[in-house]
Amino acid sequence: MKTSMIALVAALTSTSAFAEEAATASGDVKANDTILVVGQNDAPITVVPRGLSVSLGQEEFDAVNALNVEDLMKYAPNFFVRKRFAGDDNAVVALRGANTIQSARTIVMVDGFVVSNFLGNRWDFPPKWNVVGPAEVRQFDIVYGPYSARYGGNSMGGVISVTTQEPKETSAYATAQTMIMPFKEYGFDETFKGYSFEGGINWKQKDGPWSLRISGRHFENTGQSMTYNLLTATTGTGTAVTGAYEDPRLATPVFGAASPVDVTQDQARLRIGYETAGGWQIDALGMIWLTKQDLTDPRSWLVNASTGAPVYQGKVSFGGRVWNATGLTMSKTRRTEYLAGLKLAGPAAGWDVSLNLSRYWIPEWDARTSRDYATGVALGQGTLSLANTPGWYTGDLTIEREFGLHKIAFGANANLYETSTDSFATTNWEAATAPTYSTSTYGKTSLWGLWLEDAINLGSSWVLTGGIRYDGWRAYDGGIAKVYTGARKDDDYPSRTDSSFSPKLSLQGELSDTLAVQISLGTAKRFPTVGELYQGRFDDISQAIDPQSFDPNLKAERSEDANLILRHRSGKVQTTLSIFYQNIEDAIFSFSGLNQFGTVITSYKNVDQVRQYGAELIVEAKDILFDGLDVNANVAWIDAKTVKNVANRAAEGVQFPRIPEWRSNGNIRYRLADPVKASIGWRYASRPNSDLFGLVRGDAYGFQTEYFTVDTRLTWQLSKQIELGAGIDNLFNDQSYVSHPLPQRTFVVDLKAKW
Repeated sequence: MKTSMIALVAALTSTSAFAEEAATASGDVKANDTILVVGQNDAPITVVPRGLSVSLGQEEFDAVNALNVEDLMKYAPNFFVRKRFAGDDNAVVALRGANTIQSARTIVMVDGFVVSNFLGNRWDFPPKWNVVGPAEVRQFDIVYGPYSARYGGNSMGGVISVTTQEPKETSAYATAQTMIMPFKEYGFDETFKGYSFEGGINWKQKDGPWSLRISGRHFENTGQSMTYNLLTATTGTGTAVTGAYEDPRLATPVFGAASPVDVTQDQARLRIGYETAGGWQIDALGMIWLTKQDLTDPRSWLVNASTGAPVYQGKVSFGGRVWNATGLTMSKTRRTEYLAGLKLAGPAAGWDVSLNLSRYWIPEWDARTSRDYATGVALGQGTLSLANTPGWYTGDLTIEREFGLHKIAFGANANLYETSTDSFATTNWEAATAPTYSTSTYGKTSLWGLWLEDAINLGSSWVLTGGIRYDGWRAYDGGIAKVYTGARKDDDYPSRTDSSFSPKLSLQGELSDTLAVQISLGTAKRFPTVGELYQGRFDDISQAIDPQSFDPNLKAERSEDANLILRHRSGKVQTTLSIFYQNIEDAIFSFSGLNQFGTVITSYKNVDQVRQYGAELIVEAKDILFDGLDVNANVAWIDAKTVKNVANRAAEGVQFPRIPEWRSNGNIRYRLADPVKASIGWRYASRPNSDLFGLVRGDAYGFQTEYFTVDTRLTWQLSKQIELGAGIDNLFNDQSYVSHPLPQRTFVVDLKAKW
């Protein structure tokens, strides 16, 4: 497979044609700088493009079956989003060698407001993508690596900026969408369905300073089961059963699955803008997001061999051996989330000033789970988890000005992340009756940073940018509480402080009329999150906090990074070669696996040294071969290995978990006629390791597997206002896993209207 991917890109590279020049200006760098950006060129990039930079716009979005907003990026180079089903809350970004459970290595912003969930660093701490809907996005900008002093150590993997449509005139839009996924595996042979409605109104005051945008989305879907339950060996006697699936790829037979995920999401957004006579732009944003997830239909395929009655749990006899059938539960989750932000930008005493302030908080987060299947059906014992308004505050100030050949920029960033969760035992899991206190986890982290950059115009298109950043970090008010001899006892951890200096350097320019180069160097220090330090996971089955799920003594991870980019334009083809290197000391390793009950567990530790290097080849071509045919294609090779691990030397020299050696993404777009457009896209990755030692590899549930999915889309502009679209994701029904099964073939139909 990887050979075919390389051959495709090589063929495109050798074609003689011309791709329109990528964007050469941004809000942070002047147009005479050499900006190496691939993708759209209709609007400036919204983040500083040092290191590989990608800017995606409407042309790229039109080729995507966008069920959720993060889908709009899925063909970006060396990029993967761990999205398990449409509506999945846990869609973590993987850039280059940042794997799918290292969520805290990427900074994500929406209209300049931070939506990264640095309450943890794991699969269940993804960015808050649902601050916006797919139809509201104007632009996606991605910068790979920590090469600008403007961004803190969480940019170790990269920075993603989402920009929404501005209310430039009075208008309205609406989108209706449906998705259908036939799913077949083990005892499943059924079709899961979903739909969404999205719309909004823009208002711009004529000859006045005010603007307004009101938008919202309603989304419902049933996703496939995320967890299969395997029989566990035991002794004694058990009920004779049939119906389990013996899969040679797995250690023991599969007997059931967690409930399919019924998810409902409602989002509403309000954006108010005001332009002053002095040139200042003031924007206020408010958002509410309501989520319901019900998993109340667990499946068991076991049947009593004598009576034919279904068997959901207990000791069973199958295949001549005795097993335990355990792990099936029921659960319901309710969550309410808010974002409030204020943004000011304008001139002051000859300087350009911008200030962003935001608050994200979750006032309601209620998760209820049954003890097992029997208590679930009988509305018996269970657990209740209540979050005590977790969330974060962020602030960002930037001040910049040109002085001759220098462009000076400086600023400050600050954030505060806080969380607290209480767990209770209940006599009725669904109604949370008679809650009895069990445990608590809580903690806070704060970070503030100062930075300075100078972009020096060296002449003849060359620009040298140097930067320095200082960060101060504190972790405090952290602890765990449990019940001892009938009373709550708190184990508080001492406060911790740390700091860092992070220098940056970048040189970019043109070697010829067709060849440009950029060399970027940088260091970064990512401090541990609240979750890594303090937030222990409560196991519903063992009724205890997993002692491996947190570590208050974790060290910060420190990286040294380098990136060389060469961009060549020839006719209608633009080719970009990117070579990158990253060395990380004290890398925080978070390994997720399955315990004996089929429950995902996580452990944290520092790995002494992890090193990655690799290369990315990106080809863009417009009107190639014949008018109307555009191609974006990319292939990446990554060598990411554990270099030093004193705790267990067996990990040394092994490919780091969840990072494939090869990735390739891309899409081909063709304008069949003025009203009709067709596209085909692909995503490929080779098989990564599932553990630190390279011993856990497989092509089944519970493993990290290779994938190769092909997507298609056809749109018809029925009129100036109405567009009909239809597509198929995973056309050839590739079955792949990120421990959990990924979506199978999915049919998508949408109708879009604008007035």
